[in-house]
Order: sequence, then C-alpha cells, then structure tokens
Amino acid sequence: MTRSLEGLTEALLDAARRAGAEAADALAVQGTSLSIDIRVGQLEQAERSEGIELGLRVLMGGRQACVSVSDTSDATITAVAERAVAMAREAPNDPHVGLADPEQLARGWDLAGLELIDPSDEPAAAELEQDARRAEAAALAHAGIFQVEASGSYNRRQMHLMASNGFSGGYARTSRSVSAVAFTGSGTQMERDWAGESRIFAADLPTPEWVGSLAGERALERAGGRKPKTGSYPVIYDERISSSLIGHLLSAVNGASIARGGSWLRDALGRQVLPEALSLIEDPLRPRVSGSRPFDAEGLATGRRAIVENGILTGWTLDLATGRKLGMPSTASASRGTSSPPSPSVSNTELTPGAVTRADLIAQMGTGLLVTSMIGSSINGTTGDYSRGASGFWVENGEIAYPVNECTIAGNLRDMLLRIIPANDARQHLSSRVPSLLVEGMTLAGA
Repeated sequence: MTRSLEGLTEALLDAARRAGAEAADALAVQGTSLSIDIRVGQLEQAERSEGIELGLRVLMGGRQACVSVSDTSDATITAVAERAVAMAREAPNDPHVGLADPEQLARGWDLAGLELIDPSDEPAAAELEQDARRAEAAALAHAGIFQVEASGSYNRRQMHLMASNGFSGGYARTSRSVSAVAFTGSGTQMERDWAGESRIFAADLPTPEWVGSLAGERALERAGGRKPKTGSYPVIYDERISSSLIGHLLSAVNGASIARGGSWLRDALGRQVLPEALSLIEDPLRPRVSGSRPFDAEGLATGRRAIVENGILTGWTLDLATGRKLGMPSTASASRGTSSPPSPSVSNTELTPGAVTRADLIAQMGTGLLVTSMIGSSINGTTGDYSRGASGFWVENGEIAYPVNECTIAGNLRDMLLRIIPANDARQHLSSRVPSLLVEGMTLAGA
C-alpha cells in the first residue's frame, strides 16, 4: 500500500533516530505537472511528470547534513538516514543551526481560509492544448504577427514537513496557466513580446483569447525599436517588471546577506530606505495567492509584518539560524527544498500604491524612458551600484513617442529607492504587488 506523505516523513524520522541522529526534520513533496506547447500551429511538446521527493536533515549538535532521494522503499529510507548521520558527523560545526523550540511551533492554522488548492478535477491534456491554440489564434488575429508560441499548463504540488521537535504539517497548492509569445517583423527588425497569466483556481484565469491578444498587441508596439538618447533622464519601471527593483531591496535585507556583512543595506536598520509615505509589507496569509503558506520550512507560524514602514527599514528577513547569528528572533521566513537546509526567503509582498495611474506618471515624467523589459544584470551587492539592459518606449512631452531597445540604465539602488514614485496599477492576484514606479535621475546609455 502506498504511504502518505505524512507516513513517509515519519518513516524518515524513525530511521534517523535508529541511525543515531540527535535531532532531525523530514520533508516529503509530491508533484504533478502537465504542459502543452504549440508552435507555428503544431503541437511541439506535451509533457507530464509525476514524482515524490524525500528530504532528510539530521543534526548532531551544531553539525547538520541533508540528503534527498526519490525512492520511497524502506531499504532506501534506512540507507538515507544512515548516510545523513555519517555526513553530519563530518560536517563543520555551526552553533546557530538547530530546530525550533516546541513552544515556537505553529499550531491550528486555517488551510481552508488560504484557498491554495482548486478542488476541481485535473484538466485533460486536450483542454490545455485548446487553451494554447485559442491563445495562438488570438495573437495571430493581429495583422503583422507572423508566428506565435503558446502554452497551457497545470501543476499540483503537495508537501508534508515533520520534525523531531513535535512539528507535523502539510498543505497542497495548484496552478493553472496560459501564455503566448508573439513575433513580428523579420531579420534584424524582428521583435517579440509575450503575455502570461497563472492562477490557483482555473475559474479565476483570464481567457486564452485575452492572453493571446495582449501578446500580439505588445509585440506590434515594439516594431521599429531604436536606441534612446544617452544622458540623465527619469525612468518608469512598468508594472510588468517593477517588482525586480523592489526585489533588490528584499535581497539586501535577507538575513543571510546581513550575517555575511555583504549587503549594501547592512547599516540601514532603523533608517529611511524608501520615501516616507511608502511601506513594504509581507503577508503570507493572503487567500488565493501563490506565495501564501500557513507555516514556514521550520514549522513556525507565518504572519503579516512590515519590512519597511513609512520609509523606515524595520527588520531583516530571518530564519532560525540567521536570527541566532544576529541575536534576533526568526521572522518565520524559512524556505527549503528536499536537498538543502532552511534559508531566509519572503513570501507575498506589497508596496504601498500611489494615487495616480501609469498614464499620469508618464505625463509627469515629460521626457524619459518607460521600461517594459529587462535583460542582463550587473548589481554590486555590497555597494548597491546598479546597471541593467532595458527596452521599452521613449516618452516625449508626456506621451509615448516610439519603441526603444539596446540601452542600459544605471544608478545606485540606495539613491534610486529613495526617489521612487508609485502608480496605482499593481495587479492584486500577484504574490508580489508592486505598481509601476517612476525613478528620477537615472543614467541612460543609448545612441
């Protein structure tokens, strides 16, 4: 008889105890993935994967080791536990690693309230293929689009975490997605753009026609792109890519970076890092959102917290080990896979929205660059110096003038983030809710 994920984690812990582990935690993950890809009207790829992965972390004092495996037999579980204990005995000592104290553990979470799983049946491959073909047809309906690559996909993932400190809990999540990439032009003048949507509940997903049509429109808007002017100009990060800018702040306040002393915000705790009117909130308990979770990878209860409040940096993102290194409590931010120990990571985040639309920001900018796509990255994690390849649209007199490509935008993140002006166009279903952002005084390298 096939064992449940809970039963498999229990078997791993029992094997670890028999092998001599002082403490341990076990993670079991089961997933199903189905994807259909259409290219030039033909079925290009149909993939389905199913599998179970097991991960065991054992601790011997301040030494730890992680081992993962996809075989669920009793013999393999026993061998994995013995191997993990042997590895832990040879691992370097770190006085900060260890499981949570029992009184720290999450209890009584509300899985139903998070709505992480669509109760409807798994879609058939033919249904996903139809989604992709509908998106393709909608993109091709735009004159000037000559090729489309479209996909429909479904994923279901279930996990269970159990530890020798008494924690035991698990949950599942689903996602249904449709995407399209549209191409226009030819030769060196060829341009492409894309659109994609994903939801936990299939009923919440926009129609494939909407997705495909948007991909076609975006590709056509990029036709005839040229290099922008070189100089110092304001830049608007479109909502499609604005979360990347806030992502650099989140990376800089990650406890692992702070503990290493390698972050450009290592001295900024309690100081202003955003404009006074803005806050950056993490909320892992938002219903029907992909990043939500009732507990973290160490069994601690998650909850809403302000990373930045009214412009002031209030704290780091910490798991138990980095918190102990820094003399602070964990922020219940541990994340892990089956083959690695916990490390700090944020879930759902939201930046305070502005009171104006993106069009208002464009008008306010006057002359500058609207960025809709980014490539490459040169970020100095210690100094915050920033340089990225970008493409989008040149703005003259508050109106979009022409598409641009092959340019570089540069600045320093500490200064850039203090100057951001948000719009009000963040999409509410996303795990990272960040609206379009205007940043004054960026350096552009173009023509």
